Amino acid sequence: MKQRGQEAWRRGPHLLAVLVLLIFFRAASAQLRYSISEELKEGSFVGNIAKDLGIDLNLMKQRGFRIMPGSSESLFKVNENDGVLYASHKIDREEVCKESSVCLINLKTVLENPLEVHYVTVEITDLNDHSPTFPEKTKRLEISESALPGARYQLQNAHDPDGGTNSVQQYKISQNDHFRLEVKDRGRDGKTPILQLQRQLDRETKRSHKLILTAVDGGNPPKTGTVEIYIDVLDVNDNMPVFIKDTYSAVLQENAPVGTTVIQVNATDLDDGPNGEVVYSFGSDVKDKIRNLFDIDSVTGEITVKGRIDFEDQDSYDIDIQASDKGNIPFRTDKSVIIKIGDTNDNPPEIEVASLSSAVSEDSRPGTTVALISITDLDSGINGKIISYVAKDSPFTLNPSIQDHMFAVVTKSELDREEQSIYDITIIAKDAGEPALTSEKTISVIVSDTNDNSPKFLVSPYTFYIVENNPPGASVFSVRASDLDEGENSLISYHIFRNASYENKVTSFLNINSETGDILALKSFDFETLKTFQFQVVATDSGTPSLSNNVTVNVFILDQNDNAPVILYPVSSNGSAEGVEEIPRNVNAGHLVTKVRAYDADIGYNGWLLFSLQEVTDHSLFGLDRYTGQIRTLRSFTETDEAGHKLVILVKDNGNVSLSATATVIVKLVEAKEAFAADVKSATKVDEEDNVTFYLMITLGSVSVLFIISIIVLIAMQCSKSTDYTSKYLQETNYDGTLCHSIQYRSGDKRYMLVGPRMSIGSTIVPGSHANTLVLPDRRRASGEVR
Repeated sequence: MKQRGQEAWRRGPHLLAVLVLLIFFRAASAQLRYSISEELKEGSFVGNIAKDLGIDLNLMKQRGFRIMPGSSESLFKVNENDGVLYASHKIDREEVCKESSVCLINLKTVLENPLEVHYVTVEITDLNDHSPTFPEKTKRLEISESALPGARYQLQNAHDPDGGTNSVQQYKISQNDHFRLEVKDRGRDGKTPILQLQRQLDRETKRSHKLILTAVDGGNPPKTGTVEIYIDVLDVNDNMPVFIKDTYSAVLQENAPVGTTVIQVNATDLDDGPNGEVVYSFGSDVKDKIRNLFDIDSVTGEITVKGRIDFEDQDSYDIDIQASDKGNIPFRTDKSVIIKIGDTNDNPPEIEVASLSSAVSEDSRPGTTVALISITDLDSGINGKIISYVAKDSPFTLNPSIQDHMFAVVTKSELDREEQSIYDITIIAKDAGEPALTSEKTISVIVSDTNDNSPKFLVSPYTFYIVENNPPGASVFSVRASDLDEGENSLISYHIFRNASYENKVTSFLNINSETGDILALKSFDFETLKTFQFQVVATDSGTPSLSNNVTVNVFILDQNDNAPVILYPVSSNGSAEGVEEIPRNVNAGHLVTKVRAYDADIGYNGWLLFSLQEVTDHSLFGLDRYTGQIRTLRSFTETDEAGHKLVILVKDNGNVSLSATATVIVKLVEAKEAFAADVKSATKVDEEDNVTFYLMITLGSVSVLFIISIIVLIAMQCSKSTDYTSKYLQETNYDGTLCHSIQYRSGDKRYMLVGPRMSIGSTIVPGSHANTLVLPDRRRASGEVR
């Protein structure tokens, strides 16, 4: 007893392991089976798939619970709300399963996201709703009186569309003294009634016999069908043909050419003359399908191919061959010939897309399933073995599923929609036959976008030039950015980055269109107040989470001629500049009478001033230097010259539209004795003017230095770019891409330096250009100028 307990303990772990494996196999297969009776009404309940599989009803509709398309899909419907499987219409088992003994309908149900496939088998059970029927209402047989007891005569089968036990189960014959009934079970071809002679017939006693053959099915209650058999008794011919072999069988390869000899049967008859001549034919019960595939020579007994033989349609045939003599009352002998069909590799693999995802995200991990593929081959054996794979140069691969003939198309590497947004995946299936047959199937997979690209500006940094006095509220320039993503992820909005720095004070007068990137100036800019500034624009996409990028914008204000010259001397009073100068009558030619001083807040040509005499009493006495504004005598005075002279000087700048101002100088001639007093007065005035000139030079110098620094920075930035880019902003014909330099010239006792692009000697200064004129200090002094 103790020893038996130890043996049971040793077998325990093995039994537990087997039990665990069985439980795991059932969980993995996930297959349901239901059984219903035929002739159920439309909408009849079949089974609750969701309940039996344990599927959450709340998620079932969301995951798209459905039946995969197939030949049996129209028979059943599934309610996606509660998972109940019901009949879509009245089902006739005999119509659906034809001659099958067991009627099984296989369905595939699918749940999306994640993908699940479950198999459901519905068995249609049979009802005894058909009665057996014979092909004919009456059957006539001719039997020779010389027929010996034991002679057998095959009768026609009764046909009952029902299956299983509801089909024909037995035959009965009416009570008689000469015949009894035998039943031969032919497997799937049903049961065949055979009439056997028990007692020799005597034609002189009875010329004919009438029998009632009854076919009975196995229903409850059983149903029957009858045929009347009339037997005519013939005389003389008393020998039957006899086949020389007990069994006939052959192997025929499918797709054999028409006319191919399959097998030859041979039978002999001991009678002489017509009673001993044997002819061959198919049995009366041979179906039309077999008659369309095979033919038999009535003389030689050769069975030949008549139609297309397909192994996948049927792999064997059991054919009844009948040998008859030519007697007046012919004897017939039946023999079965079995023909087995050999398979050839004549079917390429069939590729069917069971499920296909509409799109796969570009950030999907490797191994993500995008499609379910079914690959089958109708051939058998090695001809049906399949090798399948995805064509090369694709980020997808094919993995086998737990179900036979099912494969999953999965990602094998990361995807990038910006590199490729749609993939045509070619699936290749190849069988192992000789020669091998190959099939291809191409599916398209769309790669959906994720927000993985930041906006990028077209130029970085941006440089813009704005002419001062721009209209407030108008667009002055724009920035543009692009995003490689699509949809919401590529919609870009713009805003100006603002902080507490100085630039923020300037950018407070700027506004940007968040959709187009157009930048508007809310006020006019004044070159004399602000010459350049810098700010940043941020571009942000609409993805989740959003991505952004920024760019620096450099803005340079360009000067306009918006400031008229201002007269510094003579000093303005009551809106007009007028001064009185007294000089001795005995001065020589070239004497400095006075100097008109003026300045212009603009720069370059806009601030370059020219002086001219607009009105003078005597053109021969006084001359004016157009660059310096100095008034000098042209000759010595005579006694006849008037004592007082009026000079009106016009001061104008060199802008495209020149602005000007006027000054009036009254020159009075005094005698030599008054010269000393005039010199003292003039010296005091000159000192005052020199102080004003000193402060003016400091102001102009500061403005000029700031402008020169701006120009140098601008040129350095332009020179760092390509020549084509620089030429966009520097359109001077003689500019060669180098730094600016100066041109110096002298006018009177002053030296001037013109700062601007390089110009050749002889080139003209275009009015309105943005060069700058600086007055250089000259240590040489005119001998006639009074301090």
